[in-house]
Amino acid sequence: MKWIKPAVAVVLMGGMFALGMMSGMQMPDAVAAQADTERVYELRTYYTNDGKLDALHDRFNNHTNQLFVRHNITLIGYWTPADGDDADNTLTYLVAHDSREAARANWMAFISDPDWKAAYAESIKDGKLVKKIDSTYLNPTDYSPLR
Repeated sequence: MKWIKPAVAVVLMGGMFALGMMSGMQMPDAVAAQADTERVYELRTYYTNDGKLDALHDRFNNHTNQLFVRHNITLIGYWTPADGDDADNTLTYLVAHDSREAARANWMAFISDPDWKAAYAESIKDGKLVKKIDSTYLNPTDYSPLR
């Protein structure tokens, strides 16, 4: 086995350290956003009445998302099940709020918004879209990339 000279080893180790530091500085913005410790996430699952999932998607796409932004409800993502019994009637999404207190204020402002009331009324003229909503507030762990 051939040994590396100590001076070469120091240069190599320093280079590896520098590369590691530079790659750490290029982490996604989500990691950089870890400073806010009161931030709370809300996982919501909507179960629609039969045949109403597309109408719910339309309501979110054309009205709800813009109103969430207006009322400080941060959009994280939306999902539908890939398979299973609820694949045709379920929408799950994740939003964030600055705190639990902010979440309460955000939701009150949202449901009081005249634009929401109009969009909701229009969307249910042929029957209610949603039969059940589950909501769970989530606190990020210390090691979560989203904080």
